[in-house]
Amino acid sequence: MAEERDPTEASWEDMPLPDEYPEPNLGNGTAEEENTKHQSVKCSPNLLQMLKAAESRRTPPGPGRDGAGVSGTGELVAEALKTDMQIQFTDQKQEFNKHTSNTGRRSLSHSISQSSTDSYGSVGSDSSEDESSPRYKPQRTSKGLSDFCIKNIKQAEFGRREIIIAQQEMPALMVLRKGASGEKPLAGAKVLGCTHITAQTAVLIETLSVLGAQCRWAACNIFSTQNTVAAALAEGGTPVFAWRGESEEDFWWCIDRCVGAETWQPNMILDDGGDLTHWIYKKHPSLFKNIKGIVEESVTGIYRLYQMSKAGRLCVPAINVNDSVTKQKFDNLYCCKESILDGLKRTTDVMLGGKHAVVCGYGEVGKGCCAALKALGTVVYVTEVDPICALQACMDGFRVIKLSEVARQVDMVITCTGNKNVVGREHLDRMKDGCILCNMGHSSTEIDLVSLRTAEMRWERVRPQVDHVIWPDGKRIVLLAEGRLLNLSCSTVPSFVLSVTATTQALALIELYSAPEGRYKQDVYLLPKKMDEYVASLHLPTFDAHLSEVTDDQAKYLGISKHGPFKPNCYR
Repeated sequence: MAEERDPTEASWEDMPLPDEYPEPNLGNGTAEEENTKHQSVKCSPNLLQMLKAAESRRTPPGPGRDGAGVSGTGELVAEALKTDMQIQFTDQKQEFNKHTSNTGRRSLSHSISQSSTDSYGSVGSDSSEDESSPRYKPQRTSKGLSDFCIKNIKQAEFGRREIIIAQQEMPALMVLRKGASGEKPLAGAKVLGCTHITAQTAVLIETLSVLGAQCRWAACNIFSTQNTVAAALAEGGTPVFAWRGESEEDFWWCIDRCVGAETWQPNMILDDGGDLTHWIYKKHPSLFKNIKGIVEESVTGIYRLYQMSKAGRLCVPAINVNDSVTKQKFDNLYCCKESILDGLKRTTDVMLGGKHAVVCGYGEVGKGCCAALKALGTVVYVTEVDPICALQACMDGFRVIKLSEVARQVDMVITCTGNKNVVGREHLDRMKDGCILCNMGHSSTEIDLVSLRTAEMRWERVRPQVDHVIWPDGKRIVLLAEGRLLNLSCSTVPSFVLSVTATTQALALIELYSAPEGRYKQDVYLLPKKMDEYVASLHLPTFDAHLSEVTDDQAKYLGISKHGPFKPNCYR
Protein backbone atom coordinates (compact mmCIF):
# COMPACT_ATOMS: atom_id res chain seq x y z
CA MET A 1 0.00 0.00 0.00
CA ALA A 2 1.94 2.82 -1.36
CA GLU A 3 2.95 6.07 0.20
CA GLU A 4 -0.04 7.96 -1.07
CA ARG A 5 -0.67 11.46 -2.17
CA ASP A 6 -4.00 13.17 -1.57
CA PRO A 7 -6.71 10.59 -2.35
CA THR A 8 -9.32 13.31 -2.95
CA GLU A 9 -7.56 15.28 -5.65
CA ALA A 10 -9.27 15.76 -9.02
CA SER A 11 -6.81 13.73 -11.08
CA TRP A 12 -3.27 12.43 -11.24
CA GLU A 13 -2.16 15.23 -13.53
CA ASP A 14 -1.40 17.59 -10.64
CA MET A 15 0.70 15.09 -8.74
CA PRO A 16 4.47 15.75 -8.80
CA LEU A 17 6.89 13.24 -10.22
CA PRO A 18 10.60 13.39 -10.99
CA ASP A 19 11.25 14.98 -14.36
CA GLU A 20 13.91 12.48 -15.44
CA TYR A 21 14.48 8.80 -14.86
CA PRO A 22 17.64 6.75 -15.44
CA GLU A 23 17.71 4.34 -18.31
CA PRO A 24 16.44 0.85 -17.35
CA ASN A 25 19.01 -1.82 -16.56
CA LEU A 26 18.75 -4.14 -19.52
CA GLY A 27 19.06 -7.87 -19.08
CA ASN A 28 21.20 -10.23 -21.14
CA GLY A 29 18.43 -10.99 -23.64
CA THR A 30 18.32 -14.48 -25.03
CA ALA A 31 21.24 -15.67 -22.96
CA GLU A 32 19.46 -14.78 -19.73
CA GLU A 33 16.21 -16.34 -20.90
CA GLU A 34 18.05 -19.60 -21.54
CA ASN A 35 19.47 -19.47 -18.01
CA THR A 36 16.05 -19.19 -16.40
CA LYS A 37 15.35 -22.90 -16.74
CA HIS A 38 15.23 -24.34 -13.23
CA GLN A 39 16.83 -27.57 -12.13
CA SER A 40 14.54 -29.81 -10.13
CA VAL A 41 15.59 -30.57 -6.55
CA LYS A 42 13.57 -33.18 -4.69
CA CYS A 43 12.15 -32.48 -1.23
CA SER A 44 13.98 -33.85 1.78
CA PRO A 45 12.22 -36.75 3.59
CA ASN A 46 11.74 -34.54 6.65
CA LEU A 47 10.00 -31.83 4.61
CA LEU A 48 7.74 -34.32 2.89
CA GLN A 49 6.84 -35.82 6.28
CA MET A 50 5.94 -32.35 7.55
CA LEU A 51 3.72 -31.69 4.51
CA LYS A 52 1.94 -35.03 4.91
CA ALA A 53 1.37 -34.36 8.60
CA ALA A 54 -0.05 -30.92 7.84
CA GLU A 55 -2.35 -32.37 5.17
CA SER A 56 -3.61 -35.10 7.50
CA ARG A 57 -4.58 -32.45 10.01
CA ARG A 58 -6.37 -30.37 7.36
CA THR A 59 -8.23 -33.18 5.62
CA PRO A 60 -9.14 -35.94 8.09
CA PRO A 61 -10.48 -39.12 6.55
CA GLY A 62 -14.16 -39.83 6.78
CA PRO A 63 -17.36 -39.93 4.84
CA GLY A 64 -18.41 -36.84 3.01
CA ARG A 65 -14.92 -35.61 2.22
CA ASP A 66 -15.24 -36.65 -1.39
CA GLY A 67 -18.66 -35.10 -1.90
CA ALA A 68 -19.72 -32.20 -4.06
CA GLY A 69 -18.54 -28.62 -3.70
CA VAL A 70 -15.03 -27.91 -2.53
CA SER A 71 -14.21 -31.22 -0.83
CA GLY A 72 -10.95 -32.66 -2.02
CA THR A 73 -9.33 -29.23 -2.09
CA GLY A 74 -6.97 -30.30 0.70
CA GLU A 75 -5.49 -33.04 -1.46
CA LEU A 76 -4.98 -30.56 -4.27
CA VAL A 77 -3.20 -28.23 -1.86
CA ALA A 78 -0.85 -30.98 -0.72
CA GLU A 79 -0.08 -32.10 -4.26
CA ALA A 80 0.43 -28.52 -5.39
CA LEU A 81 2.78 -27.88 -2.49
CA LYS A 82 4.73 -31.05 -3.21
CA THR A 83 5.08 -30.08 -6.87
CA ASP A 84 6.02 -26.53 -5.98
CA MET A 85 8.82 -27.71 -3.69
CA GLN A 86 10.53 -29.28 -6.70
CA ILE A 87 10.89 -26.01 -8.58
CA GLN A 88 12.35 -22.60 -7.87
CA PHE A 89 15.31 -23.79 -5.78
CA THR A 90 17.86 -24.17 -8.64
CA ASP A 91 21.30 -24.90 -7.17
CA GLN A 92 20.65 -23.44 -3.73
CA LYS A 93 20.60 -26.78 -1.94
CA GLN A 94 24.02 -27.75 -3.26
CA GLU A 95 25.34 -24.27 -2.47
CA PHE A 96 24.03 -24.45 1.09
CA ASN A 97 25.48 -27.97 1.68
CA LYS A 98 28.82 -26.79 0.35
CA HIS A 99 28.76 -23.80 2.69
CA THR A 100 27.98 -25.88 5.77
CA SER A 101 30.63 -28.50 5.05
CA ASN A 102 33.30 -25.82 4.62
CA THR A 103 32.45 -23.66 7.60
CA GLY A 104 31.18 -26.19 10.09
CA ARG A 105 28.37 -26.21 12.63
CA ARG A 106 29.31 -22.85 14.18
CA SER A 107 28.88 -21.00 10.88
CA LEU A 108 25.60 -22.77 10.20
CA SER A 109 24.29 -21.64 13.57
CA HIS A 110 25.36 -18.09 12.78
CA SER A 111 23.59 -18.24 9.41
CA ILE A 112 20.35 -19.37 10.99
CA SER A 113 20.64 -16.67 13.62
CA GLN A 114 21.27 -14.07 10.93
CA SER A 115 18.22 -15.35 9.04
CA SER A 116 16.07 -14.67 12.07
CA THR A 117 17.55 -11.21 12.40
CA ASP A 118 16.92 -10.40 8.75
CA SER A 119 13.39 -11.71 8.92
CA TYR A 120 12.56 -9.72 12.02
CA GLY A 121 14.26 -6.72 10.48
CA SER A 122 11.77 -6.89 7.67
CA VAL A 123 9.02 -6.07 10.11
CA GLY A 124 10.55 -3.38 12.20
CA SER A 125 13.80 -4.48 13.80
CA ASP A 126 17.18 -3.07 13.05
CA SER A 127 19.56 -5.25 11.12
CA SER A 128 23.24 -5.33 10.37
CA GLU A 129 22.70 -4.66 6.68
CA ASP A 130 24.50 -1.89 4.87
CA GLU A 131 22.27 1.18 4.89
CA SER A 132 23.52 2.46 1.53
CA SER A 133 21.30 2.26 -1.54
CA PRO A 134 21.71 -0.89 -3.67
CA ARG A 135 21.17 1.19 -6.81
CA TYR A 136 24.92 1.52 -7.19
CA LYS A 137 25.84 -2.07 -6.37
CA PRO A 138 25.50 -4.38 -9.40
CA GLN A 139 24.42 -7.89 -8.39
CA ARG A 140 23.80 -11.14 -10.21
CA THR A 141 21.85 -14.27 -9.42
CA SER A 142 23.43 -17.72 -9.43
CA LYS A 143 22.36 -17.95 -13.09
CA GLY A 144 23.92 -14.63 -14.04
CA LEU A 145 20.69 -12.60 -14.20
CA SER A 146 21.07 -8.90 -13.37
CA ASP A 147 17.70 -7.37 -14.23
CA PHE A 148 16.74 -6.51 -10.65
CA CYS A 149 17.68 -4.18 -7.80
CA ILE A 150 17.36 -5.44 -4.25
CA LYS A 151 19.31 -5.20 -1.00
CA ASN A 152 21.28 -8.44 -1.04
CA ILE A 153 20.86 -11.37 -3.44
CA LYS A 154 22.75 -13.62 -1.00
CA GLN A 155 19.67 -13.66 1.27
CA ALA A 156 17.66 -15.60 -1.32
CA GLU A 157 17.73 -18.91 0.53
CA PHE A 158 16.33 -17.43 3.72
CA GLY A 159 13.62 -15.68 1.69
CA ARG A 160 12.71 -18.99 0.07
CA ARG A 161 12.07 -20.44 3.52
CA GLU A 162 9.74 -17.54 4.32
CA ILE A 163 7.81 -18.18 1.10
CA ILE A 164 7.44 -21.88 1.88
CA ILE A 165 6.00 -21.03 5.30
CA ALA A 166 3.52 -18.63 3.70
CA GLN A 167 2.43 -21.24 1.16
CA GLN A 168 1.19 -23.48 3.96
CA GLU A 169 -1.34 -20.80 4.94
CA MET A 170 -2.42 -19.83 1.42
CA PRO A 171 -4.36 -22.89 0.22
CA ALA A 172 -6.45 -21.28 -2.51
CA LEU A 173 -3.43 -20.07 -4.48
CA MET A 174 -1.92 -23.54 -4.30
CA VAL A 175 -5.18 -24.96 -5.67
CA LEU A 176 -5.08 -22.44 -8.52
CA ARG A 177 -1.56 -23.55 -9.37
CA LYS A 178 -2.62 -27.18 -9.54
CA GLY A 179 -5.96 -26.67 -11.24
CA ALA A 180 -5.04 -24.08 -13.86
CA SER A 181 -1.35 -24.66 -14.49
CA GLY A 182 -2.00 -27.09 -17.34
CA GLU A 183 -4.08 -24.73 -19.43
CA LYS A 184 -2.00 -21.64 -18.50
CA PRO A 185 -4.81 -19.03 -18.44
CA LEU A 186 -2.25 -16.21 -18.24
CA ALA A 187 -0.01 -17.46 -21.05
CA GLY A 188 1.29 -14.39 -22.85
CA ALA A 189 0.37 -12.02 -20.03
CA LYS A 190 3.02 -9.50 -18.99
CA VAL A 191 2.05 -8.28 -15.54
CA LEU A 192 3.50 -5.14 -14.00
CA GLY A 193 2.98 -5.19 -10.25
CA CYS A 194 3.37 -2.58 -7.54
CA THR A 195 2.37 -4.03 -4.17
CA HIS A 196 3.92 -4.83 -0.81
CA ILE A 197 6.74 -7.30 -1.34
CA THR A 198 6.29 -9.85 1.41
CA ALA A 199 6.29 -13.64 1.61
CA GLN A 200 2.54 -13.64 0.97
CA THR A 201 2.83 -11.45 -2.12
CA ALA A 202 5.65 -13.68 -3.35
CA VAL A 203 3.27 -16.65 -3.29
CA LEU A 204 0.89 -14.63 -5.48
CA ILE A 205 3.65 -13.55 -7.89
CA GLU A 206 4.94 -17.09 -8.31
CA THR A 207 1.37 -18.36 -8.77
CA LEU A 208 0.91 -15.90 -11.63
CA SER A 209 4.14 -17.23 -13.15
CA VAL A 210 2.92 -20.82 -12.85
CA LEU A 211 -0.27 -19.75 -14.62
CA GLY A 212 1.79 -18.51 -17.57
CA ALA A 213 2.44 -14.82 -16.82
CA GLN A 214 5.70 -12.93 -16.98
CA CYS A 215 6.01 -10.55 -14.03
CA ARG A 216 8.01 -7.49 -13.06
CA TRP A 217 7.53 -6.04 -9.59
CA ALA A 218 8.16 -2.93 -7.50
CA ALA A 219 7.13 -2.04 -3.94
CA CYS A 220 4.20 0.23 -3.13
CA ASN A 221 5.53 1.05 0.35
CA ILE A 222 9.06 2.12 1.29
CA PHE A 223 9.01 0.27 4.64
CA SER A 224 7.13 -2.99 4.01
CA THR A 225 9.54 -4.87 1.73
CA GLN A 226 11.03 -8.06 3.16
CA ASN A 227 14.55 -7.99 1.75
CA THR A 228 15.01 -11.74 2.00
CA VAL A 229 11.81 -12.37 0.04
CA ALA A 230 12.80 -9.86 -2.64
CA ALA A 231 16.09 -11.75 -2.98
CA ALA A 232 14.28 -15.09 -3.33
CA LEU A 233 12.03 -13.69 -6.06
CA ALA A 234 15.01 -12.27 -7.96
CA GLU A 235 16.90 -15.56 -7.65
CA GLY A 236 13.82 -17.36 -8.98
CA GLY A 237 13.85 -15.19 -12.12
CA THR A 238 11.35 -12.43 -11.31
CA PRO A 239 12.75 -8.92 -11.88
CA VAL A 240 12.20 -7.10 -8.55
CA PHE A 241 13.07 -3.50 -7.79
CA ALA A 242 12.58 -2.84 -4.09
CA TRP A 243 14.26 -2.82 -0.71
CA ARG A 244 13.26 -1.87 2.79
CA GLY A 245 13.88 1.79 3.67
CA GLU A 246 13.78 3.34 0.20
CA SER A 247 13.93 7.10 -0.06
CA GLU A 248 11.26 8.96 -2.01
CA GLU A 249 13.69 9.23 -4.92
CA ASP A 250 14.44 5.51 -4.69
CA PHE A 251 10.72 4.73 -4.72
CA TRP A 252 10.12 6.37 -8.11
CA TRP A 253 13.44 5.11 -9.47
CA CYS A 254 12.37 1.53 -8.70
CA ILE A 255 9.02 2.00 -10.44
CA ASP A 256 10.84 3.40 -13.47
CA ARG A 257 13.17 0.42 -13.65
CA CYS A 258 10.29 -1.97 -13.13
CA VAL A 259 8.36 -0.58 -16.10
CA GLY A 260 11.35 -0.86 -18.42
CA ALA A 261 9.33 0.77 -21.18
CA GLU A 262 12.05 0.45 -23.84
CA THR A 263 12.55 -3.30 -23.50
CA TRP A 264 9.40 -4.82 -21.98
CA GLN A 265 5.84 -4.02 -22.98
CA PRO A 266 3.29 -4.85 -20.24
CA ASN A 267 -0.29 -5.81 -20.99
CA MET A 268 -1.68 -6.05 -17.42
CA ILE A 269 -1.26 -3.93 -14.25
CA LEU A 270 -1.70 -5.11 -10.66
CA ASP A 271 -1.56 -2.04 -8.44
CA ASP A 272 -1.91 -1.26 -4.75
CA GLY A 273 -2.37 2.46 -4.21
CA GLY A 274 -2.31 3.67 -7.80
CA ASP A 275 1.32 4.82 -7.96
CA LEU A 276 2.28 2.49 -10.81
CA THR A 277 -0.82 3.40 -12.82
CA HIS A 278 -0.14 7.07 -12.04
CA TRP A 279 3.47 6.85 -13.24
CA ILE A 280 2.57 5.18 -16.54
CA TYR A 281 -0.24 7.68 -17.11
CA LYS A 282 2.11 10.62 -16.52
CA LYS A 283 5.32 9.36 -18.15
CA HIS A 284 4.43 6.65 -20.67
CA PRO A 285 0.76 6.99 -21.66
CA SER A 286 1.48 5.20 -24.95
CA LEU A 287 1.87 1.94 -22.99
CA PHE A 288 -1.87 1.89 -22.38
CA LYS A 289 -2.54 0.93 -26.00
CA ASN A 290 -1.20 -2.57 -25.18
CA ILE A 291 -2.64 -2.87 -21.66
CA LYS A 292 -5.81 -4.94 -21.34
CA GLY A 293 -6.73 -3.89 -17.84
CA ILE A 294 -5.85 -2.77 -14.32
CA VAL A 295 -6.53 -4.60 -11.06
CA GLU A 296 -6.47 -2.22 -8.07
CA GLU A 297 -6.58 -3.29 -4.43
CA SER A 298 -6.55 -0.15 -2.26
CA VAL A 299 -9.20 2.43 -1.41
CA THR A 300 -6.90 5.29 -2.46
CA GLY A 301 -6.14 3.73 -5.84
CA ILE A 302 -9.86 3.12 -6.41
CA TYR A 303 -10.65 6.77 -5.62
CA ARG A 304 -8.23 7.77 -8.35
CA LEU A 305 -9.59 5.32 -10.90
CA TYR A 306 -13.17 6.48 -10.34
CA GLN A 307 -12.06 10.10 -10.72
CA MET A 308 -10.32 9.22 -13.98
CA SER A 309 -13.37 7.35 -15.23
CA LYS A 310 -15.67 10.24 -14.36
CA ALA A 311 -13.40 12.68 -16.19
CA GLY A 312 -13.22 10.40 -19.25
CA ARG A 313 -9.46 9.83 -18.87
CA LEU A 314 -9.44 6.16 -17.93
CA CYS A 315 -7.84 4.43 -20.91
CA VAL A 316 -8.50 0.77 -20.06
CA PRO A 317 -10.94 -1.35 -18.03
CA ALA A 318 -10.21 -1.74 -14.31
CA ILE A 319 -11.43 -4.14 -11.64
CA ASN A 320 -12.03 -2.80 -8.15
CA VAL A 321 -10.78 -5.53 -5.81
CA ASN A 322 -10.95 -3.25 -2.76
CA ASP A 323 -14.75 -3.33 -2.66
CA SER A 324 -15.04 -7.06 -3.20
CA VAL A 325 -16.68 -8.77 -0.25
CA THR A 326 -13.68 -11.07 0.11
CA LYS A 327 -11.41 -8.02 0.51
CA GLN A 328 -13.62 -5.91 2.77
CA LYS A 329 -14.85 -8.65 5.08
CA PHE A 330 -11.61 -10.56 5.43
CA ASP A 331 -8.46 -8.61 4.60
CA ASN A 332 -9.65 -5.27 5.98
CA LEU A 333 -11.40 -6.67 9.05
CA TYR A 334 -9.65 -9.84 10.21
CA CYS A 335 -6.17 -8.94 9.02
CA CYS A 336 -6.20 -5.60 10.85
CA LYS A 337 -7.86 -7.15 13.88
CA GLU A 338 -4.82 -9.34 14.44
CA SER A 339 -1.99 -7.20 13.10
CA ILE A 340 -2.79 -3.96 14.96
CA LEU A 341 -1.80 -5.57 18.26
CA ASP A 342 1.34 -7.08 16.75
CA GLY A 343 2.46 -3.69 15.44
CA LEU A 344 1.84 -1.87 18.72
CA LYS A 345 3.56 -4.51 20.82
CA ARG A 346 6.65 -4.85 18.63
CA THR A 347 7.28 -1.12 18.46
CA THR A 348 6.32 0.13 21.91
CA ASP A 349 6.00 -2.86 24.29
CA VAL A 350 2.90 -1.07 25.58
CA MET A 351 0.46 -2.65 28.02
CA LEU A 352 -2.95 -2.20 26.37
CA GLY A 353 -5.22 -3.17 29.25
CA GLY A 354 -6.72 -0.07 30.85
CA LYS A 355 -5.30 2.33 28.27
CA HIS A 356 -7.51 4.87 26.48
CA ALA A 357 -7.39 4.85 22.68
CA VAL A 358 -9.23 6.72 19.94
CA VAL A 359 -9.73 5.02 16.57
CA CYS A 360 -10.44 7.45 13.74
CA GLY A 361 -12.81 5.74 11.32
CA TYR A 362 -15.17 2.79 11.84
CA GLY A 363 -15.02 1.09 8.46
CA GLU A 364 -13.88 -2.52 8.24
CA VAL A 365 -10.31 -1.61 9.26
CA GLY A 366 -11.56 0.48 12.19
CA LYS A 367 -13.93 -2.28 13.28
CA GLY A 368 -11.08 -4.77 13.40
CA CYS A 369 -8.81 -2.42 15.36
CA CYS A 370 -11.55 -1.55 17.87
CA ALA A 371 -12.46 -5.19 18.45
CA ALA A 372 -8.83 -6.17 19.07
CA LEU A 373 -8.16 -3.31 21.48
CA LYS A 374 -11.43 -3.85 23.35
CA ALA A 375 -10.63 -7.54 23.82
CA LEU A 376 -7.47 -6.62 25.74
CA GLY A 377 -9.26 -4.19 28.02
CA THR A 378 -8.53 -0.92 26.24
CA VAL A 379 -11.09 1.86 26.59
CA VAL A 380 -11.87 2.73 22.96
CA TYR A 381 -13.40 5.89 21.50
CA VAL A 382 -14.37 6.26 17.84
CA THR A 383 -14.47 9.27 15.53
CA GLU A 384 -16.62 9.13 12.39
CA VAL A 385 -18.09 11.36 9.68
CA ASP A 386 -20.49 8.72 8.33
CA PRO A 387 -23.67 8.47 10.45
CA ILE A 388 -24.18 4.82 9.46
CA CYS A 389 -20.72 3.78 10.62
CA ALA A 390 -21.13 5.97 13.71
CA LEU A 391 -24.38 4.19 14.59
CA GLN A 392 -22.65 0.83 14.15
CA ALA A 393 -19.93 1.94 16.56
CA CYS A 394 -22.53 2.99 19.12
CA MET A 395 -24.37 -0.33 18.80
CA ASP A 396 -21.05 -2.16 19.30
CA GLY A 397 -20.54 -0.33 22.58
CA PHE A 398 -18.08 2.41 21.60
CA ARG A 399 -18.50 6.08 22.37
CA VAL A 400 -18.47 8.20 19.20
CA ILE A 401 -16.80 11.54 19.87
CA LYS A 402 -14.77 14.26 18.15
CA LEU A 403 -11.01 13.89 18.29
CA SER A 404 -10.61 17.39 19.72
CA GLU A 405 -12.70 16.34 22.75
CA VAL A 406 -10.50 13.42 23.80
CA ALA A 407 -7.05 14.31 22.42
CA ARG A 408 -5.83 15.50 25.84
CA GLN A 409 -6.55 12.28 27.76
CA VAL A 410 -6.07 9.34 25.36
CA ASP A 411 -2.93 7.21 25.40
CA MET A 412 -2.97 6.37 21.71
CA VAL A 413 -4.49 7.65 18.45
CA ILE A 414 -4.99 5.26 15.51
CA THR A 415 -6.15 6.51 12.10
CA CYS A 416 -8.14 4.18 9.79
CA THR A 417 -9.85 6.46 7.27
CA GLY A 418 -7.79 6.67 4.06
CA ASN A 419 -8.41 10.44 4.11
CA LYS A 420 -5.99 13.36 4.58
CA ASN A 421 -5.15 15.44 7.67
CA VAL A 422 -7.47 13.49 9.93
CA VAL A 423 -5.08 14.32 12.77
CA GLY A 424 -4.07 17.97 12.39
CA ARG A 425 -1.58 20.15 14.22
CA GLU A 426 -4.29 21.40 16.57
CA HIS A 427 -4.89 17.79 17.70
CA LEU A 428 -1.17 17.07 17.96
CA ASP A 429 -0.63 20.08 20.20
CA ARG A 430 -3.36 18.84 22.55
CA MET A 431 -2.05 15.29 22.91
CA LYS A 432 -0.53 14.40 26.25
CA ASP A 433 3.09 13.52 26.83
CA GLY A 434 3.86 9.97 25.63
CA CYS A 435 0.77 9.58 23.43
CA ILE A 436 1.27 6.90 20.76
CA LEU A 437 0.30 7.93 17.23
CA CYS A 438 -0.01 5.52 14.30
CA ASN A 439 -1.87 4.88 11.04
CA MET A 440 -3.70 1.75 9.93
CA GLY A 441 -5.37 3.31 6.89
CA HIS A 442 -3.82 3.05 3.47
CA SER A 443 -2.76 6.64 2.89
CA SER A 444 0.29 8.18 4.56
CA THR A 445 -1.41 11.58 4.62
CA GLU A 446 -3.85 10.87 7.46
CA ILE A 447 -1.55 12.56 9.98
CA ASP A 448 -0.36 16.11 9.27
CA LEU A 449 3.33 15.43 9.76
CA VAL A 450 4.41 18.37 7.61
CA SER A 451 3.37 20.69 10.44
CA LEU A 452 5.76 18.86 12.77
CA ARG A 453 8.83 19.25 10.57
CA THR A 454 9.65 22.75 11.74
CA ALA A 455 12.66 24.30 13.42
CA GLU A 456 11.20 24.29 16.93
CA MET A 457 10.24 20.59 16.82
CA ARG A 458 12.87 17.94 17.50
CA TRP A 459 12.71 14.39 16.08
CA GLU A 460 14.50 11.59 17.89
CA ARG A 461 14.77 8.04 16.51
CA VAL A 462 14.56 5.66 19.46
CA ARG A 463 14.30 2.36 17.59
CA PRO A 464 13.47 1.27 14.03
CA GLN A 465 10.12 2.76 12.93
CA VAL A 466 9.71 4.58 16.26
CA ASP A 467 10.31 8.34 16.58
CA HIS A 468 9.85 10.71 19.47
CA VAL A 469 8.58 14.07 18.26
CA ILE A 470 9.54 16.54 20.98
CA TRP A 471 7.90 19.93 21.58
CA PRO A 472 9.87 22.95 22.90
CA ASP A 473 8.40 22.41 26.39
CA GLY A 474 9.66 18.81 26.47
CA LYS A 475 6.38 17.08 25.61
CA ARG A 476 6.81 14.18 23.25
CA ILE A 477 4.56 11.92 21.21
CA VAL A 478 5.56 8.46 20.01
CA LEU A 479 5.16 8.29 16.22
CA LEU A 480 5.18 4.85 14.57
CA ALA A 481 6.37 4.17 11.00
CA GLU A 482 6.42 7.90 10.21
CA GLY A 483 2.65 7.78 9.81
CA ARG A 484 2.73 5.01 7.22
CA LEU A 485 0.87 1.72 7.39
CA LEU A 486 1.63 0.27 10.83
CA ASN A 487 1.04 -3.44 10.35
CA LEU A 488 3.06 -3.93 7.17
CA SER A 489 5.81 -1.52 8.28
CA CYS A 490 6.26 -2.72 11.85
CA SER A 491 4.88 -6.24 12.10
CA THR A 492 3.58 -9.10 10.00
CA VAL A 493 0.13 -9.93 8.68
CA PRO A 494 -1.72 -13.28 8.68
CA SER A 495 -0.94 -15.29 5.55
CA PHE A 496 -4.32 -17.01 5.51
CA VAL A 497 -6.30 -13.76 5.29
CA LEU A 498 -4.01 -12.46 2.57
CA SER A 499 -4.62 -15.68 0.66
CA VAL A 500 -8.24 -14.57 0.25
CA THR A 501 -7.27 -11.21 -1.23
CA ALA A 502 -4.43 -12.61 -3.35
CA THR A 503 -6.72 -15.24 -4.87
CA THR A 504 -9.24 -12.53 -5.72
CA GLN A 505 -6.48 -10.52 -7.42
CA ALA A 506 -5.33 -13.53 -9.43
CA LEU A 507 -8.87 -14.29 -10.62
CA ALA A 508 -9.42 -10.63 -11.54
CA LEU A 509 -6.27 -10.68 -13.67
CA ILE A 510 -7.41 -13.87 -15.39
CA GLU A 511 -10.85 -12.38 -16.03
CA LEU A 512 -9.55 -9.16 -17.59
CA TYR A 513 -6.85 -10.88 -19.60
CA SER A 514 -9.06 -13.63 -21.05
CA ALA A 515 -12.24 -11.56 -21.54
CA PRO A 516 -13.41 -11.33 -25.16
CA GLU A 517 -13.09 -8.02 -26.94
CA GLY A 518 -15.80 -5.58 -25.94
CA ARG A 519 -16.92 -7.25 -22.71
CA TYR A 520 -15.39 -4.49 -20.61
CA LYS A 521 -15.42 -0.81 -21.47
CA GLN A 522 -13.07 1.89 -20.18
CA ASP A 523 -14.62 1.89 -16.73
CA VAL A 524 -14.24 0.45 -13.21
CA TYR A 525 -15.94 -2.88 -12.46
CA LEU A 526 -16.62 -5.05 -9.44
CA LEU A 527 -16.07 -8.79 -9.50
CA PRO A 528 -19.35 -10.75 -9.59
CA LYS A 529 -20.52 -12.29 -6.30
CA LYS A 530 -20.14 -15.75 -7.80
CA MET A 531 -16.40 -15.21 -7.92
CA ASP A 532 -16.34 -13.92 -4.32
CA GLU A 533 -18.14 -17.07 -3.25
CA TYR A 534 -15.73 -19.25 -5.21
CA VAL A 535 -12.74 -17.65 -3.46
CA ALA A 536 -14.35 -18.22 -0.08
CA SER A 537 -15.16 -21.84 -0.93
CA LEU A 538 -11.50 -22.58 -1.69
CA HIS A 539 -10.58 -21.68 1.90
CA LEU A 540 -13.29 -23.67 3.70
CA PRO A 541 -11.50 -27.07 3.67
CA THR A 542 -8.83 -25.59 5.95
CA PHE A 543 -11.47 -25.44 8.69
CA ASP A 544 -13.03 -28.77 7.72
CA ALA A 545 -16.21 -26.81 6.97
CA HIS A 546 -19.12 -28.55 5.24
CA LEU A 547 -21.59 -26.39 3.32
CA SER A 548 -25.30 -27.12 3.41
CA GLU A 549 -27.13 -27.30 0.10
CA VAL A 550 -30.22 -25.43 -0.99
CA THR A 551 -33.02 -27.64 -2.29
CA ASP A 552 -34.69 -26.92 -5.60
CA ASP A 553 -37.81 -25.77 -3.76
CA GLN A 554 -35.82 -23.46 -1.48
CA ALA A 555 -33.92 -21.99 -4.42
CA LYS A 556 -37.19 -21.33 -6.22
CA TYR A 557 -38.62 -19.68 -3.10
CA LEU A 558 -35.61 -17.36 -2.79
CA GLY A 559 -35.37 -16.73 -6.51
CA ILE A 560 -31.73 -17.82 -6.78
CA SER A 561 -29.74 -20.63 -8.33
CA LYS A 562 -29.07 -23.48 -5.92
CA HIS A 563 -25.40 -23.17 -6.85
CA GLY A 564 -25.22 -19.44 -6.15
CA PRO A 565 -24.57 -16.62 -6.11
CA PHE A 566 -26.46 -16.33 -2.85
CA LYS A 567 -26.18 -12.55 -2.54
CA PRO A 568 -27.08 -9.80 -5.03
CA ASN A 569 -24.33 -7.73 -6.63
CA CYS A 570 -25.27 -4.77 -4.43
CA TYR A 571 -24.38 -6.74 -1.28
CA ARG A 572 -21.39 -5.39 0.63
